Amino acid sequence: MFVTFEGLDGSGKSTQADLLRHHLEAEGRDVVATREPGGTELGEKVRDLVLGGTQISPWAEAALFAAARAELVSEVIGPALERGADVVCDRYLDSSLAYQGIARGLGVDRVIALNIDAIRGILPDMTFLLLIDPEEAARRAGSASDRIEREGEEFLRAVDMAYRELGLIFGTRIVTLDGSKPREEIAKEVRDKLPGLS
Repeated sequence: MFVTFEGLDGSGKSTQADLLRHHLEAEGRDVVATREPGGTELGEKVRDLVLGGTQISPWAEAALFAAARAELVSEVIGPALERGADVVCDRYLDSSLAYQGIARGLGVDRVIALNIDAIRGILPDMTFLLLIDPEEAARRAGSASDRIEREGEEFLRAVDMAYRELGLIFGTRIVTLDGSKPREEIAKEVRDKLPGLS
């Protein structure tokens, strides 16, 4: 199975991705955990470039994320799924749809079109979206947040609304969770939603 976690920095998505990985491994399953952007040599370089201090136009930003995603699918996600492993990914396509497609106004359909060949049509079986007030997310993320998250409260609120919109558009795949709940409670909700887990 291919599971992704989405949400603002500070929402708890990385923590939940890690908790799910540990749970699956404890069940004796073959698990590959990765992140976006990153997970490959190219992806980590794109991460440094896009999340660093340099200003980047919205389409260049979207294209760089798509390039990193294409490499991740080619090198990590695709091969793992082909051999029957579970893949847990911290961010994936929905991040581009929320940040660039909606919050930056490029359009969901246009960002999907940019990405669909790059990801070879590989979509998650389930996506967990952790929703939390943007102010609380920023407080949790602290001063170490990246260039995108430093764009201010108005932009973070736009991204939050974008994620909520995606939760409605793709309601059969995206499961929204209250990111303000205790992490173990959220982790149990995640496990309860996934088929075949104890």
